[in-house]
Amino acid sequence: MNAAPAWQHRSVLLAEAVQALVTRDDGIYVDGTFGRGGHARAVLQRLGPRGRLLAFDKDPEAVAAAADIIDARFSIHHGSFGEMAETLTGQGVAQVAGVLLDLGISSPQIDNPERGFSFRFDAPLDMRMDTTRGETAAEFLQRADQRQIEEVIREQGEERFAFQIAKALVARRESGAAVRSTGELAALVARAVKTREPGQDPATRTFQALRIHVNAELEALHQGLSAALALLEPAGRLVVISFHSLEDRIVKTFIARESRDEVDRRAKMAPPRAMRLHALGRVKPGAEEVAANPRARSAVMRVAERTAVVS
Repeated sequence: MNAAPAWQHRSVLLAEAVQALVTRDDGIYVDGTFGRGGHARAVLQRLGPRGRLLAFDKDPEAVAAAADIIDARFSIHHGSFGEMAETLTGQGVAQVAGVLLDLGISSPQIDNPERGFSFRFDAPLDMRMDTTRGETAAEFLQRADQRQIEEVIREQGEERFAFQIAKALVARRESGAAVRSTGELAALVARAVKTREPGQDPATRTFQALRIHVNAELEALHQGLSAALALLEPAGRLVVISFHSLEDRIVKTFIARESRDEVDRRAKMAPPRAMRLHALGRVKPGAEEVAANPRARSAVMRVAERTAVVS
């Protein structure tokens, strides 16, 4: 029997993320998106004997890859980082020294045709990060009405031709030949999109939108940020790497909101809720990293620290 392909993944902003995250070697840290373990292995190298790293990933293939890490300080949970607070408190972990979220899709998911994430291969239109549950992209396109499809493509893909694409998808479905593969979807979008952005395939935004929708990525991000804030100990670090404007906007807004005192307008005489985070900065990959790994070019890393005041 042939061995499964070893899909390669190069972690973005690896040194910068680990440097920002690990402030003490005896802390408990969370890697909310294990992937293929690039950040996790680097964190473990920074930890002492009393440190711990608790990882999460929705992808069963990523969880299986974690078996290669033989280290008593490490454990992984098959599930979304949005569930980290309840999962960790259920394990007796009340506070952590840092949380790392490396958002988006990993290279092994993109490069494996069977996963249906890429228009570079013709494959079943799946797009689920957790292949054990949930609705595939093809199933969503089979059941959703034109308005729902248009809304997803416009809002989660920021695609200005969302109406035309949704209309074409529904027309094809009603003809009895619903889109079921990545190749069919890419070809349909190419016909519906009249102008193309330089250097970008016309299907890029539609594929992004369906992937985000199928995996409820933005909802999980909101949940994960709130969970991280609830878990972080004073001076604990939140490190988030995002790859498109929708994600980065959510992270930026969350950190900004939690980095100021907040007055309850319904109770103006009550003392304001003290700020809970302190923004430490924004980092982008350097030219050398982008040249070596083109997928890094859109990455943005934001770092914040939990304040000493716990409200």
